[in-house]
Amino acid sequence: MSNPRRRLASTCIGTVTAGILATGAALAAPDTEPQRSSTTAVGAYLHYGAPGVARIKELSSWLGGRELRVGHTYLPGDLWSNIEGRADFLDDWARWRKAKEDRLFVLNVPMQERNEAGVPDQEVARLIRAGADGRYDVHFKRLAERLVSLGIPDTVIVLGWEMNGITYTHRCGPDPENWKAYWKRIVTTMRSVPGQEFRFDFAPNRGTDAIGWTRCYPGDDVVDIIGMDSYDQAPGRSFDEHITQPFGLRDQVDFARAHGKQISYPEWGLFRHGDNPEYMRRMLGWIDQQKPLYHTITDYCPHGVWQCGQNPRSSQVFRELMSRPRPEPTVPPIPTPPVVPSPPVVPTPPAPTPVVPTPPVPSPVVPSPVPPSPSLPVPPVVPPVPTPPVPTPPVVEPPVTPKPSVPPVPPVTPKPSVPPVPPVTPKPSLPPVAPEPPAEPKPPVNDKEWCVPLDFDDWLSGLVGKQKVCVKIDWDEDFWPF
Repeated sequence: MSNPRRRLASTCIGTVTAGILATGAALAAPDTEPQRSSTTAVGAYLHYGAPGVARIKELSSWLGGRELRVGHTYLPGDLWSNIEGRADFLDDWARWRKAKEDRLFVLNVPMQERNEAGVPDQEVARLIRAGADGRYDVHFKRLAERLVSLGIPDTVIVLGWEMNGITYTHRCGPDPENWKAYWKRIVTTMRSVPGQEFRFDFAPNRGTDAIGWTRCYPGDDVVDIIGMDSYDQAPGRSFDEHITQPFGLRDQVDFARAHGKQISYPEWGLFRHGDNPEYMRRMLGWIDQQKPLYHTITDYCPHGVWQCGQNPRSSQVFRELMSRPRPEPTVPPIPTPPVVPSPPVVPTPPAPTPVVPTPPVPSPVVPSPVPPSPSLPVPPVVPPVPTPPVPTPPVVEPPVTPKPSVPPVPPVTPKPSVPPVPPVTPKPSLPPVAPEPPAEPKPPVNDKEWCVPLDFDDWLSGLVGKQKVCVKIDWDEDFWPF
């Protein structure tokens, strides 16, 4: 539910919103996808007075020339004199409505003065009973006469809107039965004015709120349209819940169908969840599907998309889906030349031709001589002259000069690696060692003297030298077996 005080305070922010109008121009261009067809009249609440009338054209330009057929405003609910539609309040709206035949003027009408003063339930119940008794009939008769005199007798009147809530003094909850009787009294009084063609719109809040809105329904004879104000707020976090909740969007459509009434959405827009393009897309889709008589988005912050720059993503969605579709190029037909009728054919009667008999004339047969064909001599066949063979000289190959032989390169024998010489550990000095005598030659084979060397320790051998034992055997030379 929007804050109603903002509607009446909008005159104070009129100069501010003029600077906000440029915000829409900076948004993305409308999508080229054609808009789905709809018979629904489209509008927006832009301001309650003359600025609201002027801004309709500006909003239409922002939407690519989309025609806005609905002008929507509210009567101030502070005093009865304002509820009666004072002399200068409705003039601009009346001129706008009468400029085109298919336009729709929607006017929200309070049922009580001090409508936003926070009057307690006990006092509200007393005011409802007073209204049901006819105490306020005169104010509504003056309003009806004012509308007829301005030339707008077909105004759609949203009477006592959001009656199922807790905000307004014209709420239904404190006394539902007398409230319905009061609604009937107002409608009967306004319809009694000659020349009137009013339609009355019963528009509760979406959801249960303070009381189920069906308990406030005054009857089919005094209701023409069943509307609903539906903002992006509780009850319901998602749009699916907005549809399926008790007294939600689905219940509104079903209730209107059961009572043979059209539907409307006089107020809708963003609210508690900020810039929410998904809500914007779903709400416009729902509207397109249900085809209400009209809908008007509430276009000021925080609800709006054109005069409110804090919802840029939702604004882009609204602009894309609501912009005027581009007309498809039309190819002019090629004119076909007219067909000239041919003159009628007059039949010519055939003239009779006399038949003259022709006598047959015999034709003599003259024989045709056959000329003889001369025979031509055939020349003798000359045998072909043999061609002597031409000898082919032998091919002499040049001598091959042998290349000098290159001596083979001897392979390089790798030098053996010499292991490093370990350091010599000095031994204790010993007495000089006598040089070893030259090795004696081994005895030849079959020598009679045989010597065996004696092996001593190194130290002893150093002293005495190498010794041997020789044995001389006396044997025959033939006896030596080795």
